[in-house]
Amino acid sequence: MAKYKLGFIFLGIIILTMAATGLLISIFEHQQEARLTYLKIVDIDPDEPDPIIWKQNFPQQYDDYMKTMRTSELSQYSRYGRYGGSESYDKLNKHPNFKRMFAGYAFSVEYREEQGHMRALEDVQKIKRLGKDKPGTCITCKTSDLPKLFKEIGPKKVYATNMYELIKQHKITHPISCADCHDGKTLELRVTRPAFIEAMAKRGIDVTKASHQDQRTYVCGQCHVEYYFKGPGKYLTFPWEKGLSIDSIESYYDEIGFKDWVHAESQSSMIKMQHPEFEIWSSGIHSRSGVTCSDCHMPYKRMGAVKYSDHWIRTPLENISNACLPCHRQSEEEMKERVLEIQDKTYNLMSRAEKANIAAIDAIKAAQTSGTSEPDLVEARNLFRRSSMRWDFVNAENSMGFHSPQETSRILGDSIDYARQSQISAMKAQKKK
Repeated sequence: MAKYKLGFIFLGIIILTMAATGLLISIFEHQQEARLTYLKIVDIDPDEPDPIIWKQNFPQQYDDYMKTMRTSELSQYSRYGRYGGSESYDKLNKHPNFKRMFAGYAFSVEYREEQGHMRALEDVQKIKRLGKDKPGTCITCKTSDLPKLFKEIGPKKVYATNMYELIKQHKITHPISCADCHDGKTLELRVTRPAFIEAMAKRGIDVTKASHQDQRTYVCGQCHVEYYFKGPGKYLTFPWEKGLSIDSIESYYDEIGFKDWVHAESQSSMIKMQHPEFEIWSSGIHSRSGVTCSDCHMPYKRMGAVKYSDHWIRTPLENISNACLPCHRQSEEEMKERVLEIQDKTYNLMSRAEKANIAAIDAIKAAQTSGTSEPDLVEARNLFRRSSMRWDFVNAENSMGFHSPQETSRILGDSIDYARQSQISAMKAQKKK
């Protein structure tokens, strides 16, 4: 019996030794993998616009980035994405009322769904809006050639130069890519668009001192925002001096007497909203919880022991396991249904706001046709301006309410209220006549 015991003990020691050795070898290999965050093949200029250069040091990130170009082919987005995506379709055909909402403005001529980062430069050159008179401001967020060009000639000259001339003179060929968000030398995240830096400075925030986590939002927020072109030089400006809410933005525009166009049917002074993702996100639970754009749209993934951000930028619905489940303990199916429920409810409310706005247009038109005096229509037109701004603040934003469900519901509720007030005001003005 003593011999058997010794044999078992000896065998146990051998097994434990082998297991410990295997564990140590595995730890060592993973440590070596972790040190090799990337293999440096070439030196990269801080503002290098060509992603092919970056590819030599970051082949995996480049491969992920290239998937962004063919969203519909490489993902199940069409199964999940009911609102938006990267497929270029005509919004005016899908939503006929848009022609009336934007009557007299370029968006009533052509309004297409954007095709995403990889085709941004292509899209802005093909779009019919503004024809050949587009200022350089239009490509501020469409090409990775801009960070370098901003340093070389300054934002004022970039903005004031005709877009097509700017592209030709400076041989601008690259879409949105690595240099828009990273310093090629240090690889640090950075903000490269002057308008965001200037707007944040006016809010008392120095983006150069931002934490890495904050930068994971700022690199997206520098472009996914509401903006306008200021003055004859078309200087890109964000209307944030009073705050990021639609009410604060409206107050800012009212104070400076700004309008994008005069509505062809109602004769109201109008504002066209751009994609205010940063503003809407800022009012939501994810923002308050410190969750960034990149956490959801570029979540971390692993290759061996190396953790890095997934550069296939896409809807979190297509990547729930990495985008949602690190924080949420529900199933993938439950998380998907939560998102779609929010979006469906928002879309329904937005459609009701759209109908209310159309009713306001009809009422103002009827009053005008009957000969109602201009002073009597001031209130109705101002209320329609307020209503339209709020409807478009949600319509132009790309999450269909998910970035901040409660805030978008509030905004759309206000839009419906202002539209009905406008309708009633116009009807009263007509009777008064």
